Amino acid sequence: MPSRRGGASGYRGVRLRPNGGYYSEIRSGDLRLSLGTYETAHEAARAFDAAAWRLGRPRRQMNFQDVYTLQQALDVAPPPRLNSAQDRAEHTARQRRLLVAQEDERVMAEWRRRHPEDVAYEQDYRARRREEDTRRRREERLDRRRRKALASAQADIVAAGGRSFFTENDDRWLDIWLSTSDDTNDDDDGDDWSDWE
Repeated sequence: MPSRRGGASGYRGVRLRPNGGYYSEIRSGDLRLSLGTYETAHEAARAFDAAAWRLGRPRRQMNFQDVYTLQQALDVAPPPRLNSAQDRAEHTARQRRLLVAQEDERVMAEWRRRHPEDVAYEQDYRARRREEDTRRRREERLDRRRRKALASAQADIVAAGGRSFFTENDDRWLDIWLSTSDDTNDDDDGDDWSDWE
């Protein structure tokens, strides 16, 4: 049968914990009785129902209506999840990192409030760096285009039987060699440029 939903977790007596587990508890008079932490909300709700059976609660106060005896409730209720020392250490480390990050954000907000001139300087510095990077990338692109056009023109001259005006030590010679070497095959040994005309 479907469960009786209630609360943020969807079940009576079950809460989601920050570490991802589901905590189950039940009240008995003025006392809160902890039933443990479970992997899923469904398991925590089953534990709640087993405790409700033990305390003699009516079935309408339970999460599931498909259990008719205390023994059935105990059979379907899982054991609580064990939190090992490693789990606690990891949780403590996460909490510490979170607190450090929150304190860092608070200090940075206070620093920005007290020193607006530093914030303005930092923003100006970043804007200048962006402009310099953009200008440098634009100049590199233009230089590559210019070298490619020059190498292409020189390759056309060489292909037409002319003579290159670059020496082999010139960087532009490498551009010409790379642009023309892609047109040759390894098995074309001995071919000269006159064969390509």
